[in-house]
Amino acid sequence: MKFIFFGTPDVAKETLQHLVENDLSPVAVVTNPDAPKGRGHIMTASPVKEYAQNEGLPILTPDSLNEEFMKEVGAFGADLAIVVAYGKILPEALINSFPQGVLNIHYSLLPRWRGAAPVEYALLNNDQETGVTIQKMIKELDAGDIVATQSLAIGENDTTKTLRPRLIKLGAELLVETLPRYLAGETVPTPQEGSEITFAPKLKKEAGEINLDDGSQLNWNKYRAFAVWPGTYFFKDGKRYKVTDASFKDGVFQIEKVIPEGGREIDWISV
Repeated sequence: MKFIFFGTPDVAKETLQHLVENDLSPVAVVTNPDAPKGRGHIMTASPVKEYAQNEGLPILTPDSLNEEFMKEVGAFGADLAIVVAYGKILPEALINSFPQGVLNIHYSLLPRWRGAAPVEYALLNNDQETGVTIQKMIKELDAGDIVATQSLAIGENDTTKTLRPRLIKLGAELLVETLPRYLAGETVPTPQEGSEITFAPKLKKEAGEINLDDGSQLNWNKYRAFAVWPGTYFFKDGKRYKVTDASFKDGVFQIEKVIPEGGREIDWISV
């Protein structure tokens, strides 16, 4: 079972680790090149690279997915690739170079919430359920045939901080369960239902602004969705306040703690 793993951040590292711990090791790992990090701009390896180094796995860190890179990848003789938050768009020629295709974990129940921020949009829209999808990649973003899915209930107090880790774990477990069956030809990928497509485009920093005069449900959904990034904030009397803690009781959004612009965290009682 020869496959190549493409991934870069912690979510990909956790998935790779779960594969390796279940005796599903890739013949090579592809990740983004080292990048400057922190105030000192120290060149730092990606979480995937660090883990792969510790496991003694072959590592490729291309700047570009060009023909030269495709030759390097081809030399490993892999039948399949797995992509989890790699950070670059795979060219169609690269996707087609793997005899059994490219599998990708997406953190929603496709075709709902195609795009870069599926977890955030599920919370923003007060969805009661989400999940993970293993899809067979094609050139069009998140539009490939569905190989496997697993649903997950969203709790009323879930935020991206609590929901995302559960989805990452669920996706890794589903991949370990699905991969052997997929390679054995025991799964039948099914096309996505076009009428159910929704999109979750990349977030912008200003998305986190809330208006205290807006409805409680809307502001609560924003607080939950943007808990990791970009955070939620509001303006009052010309001053910016970052919301650090909030609750939703009896249909009322209540801000508990804030950080005033240029200040320290304080209790908020004057909404």
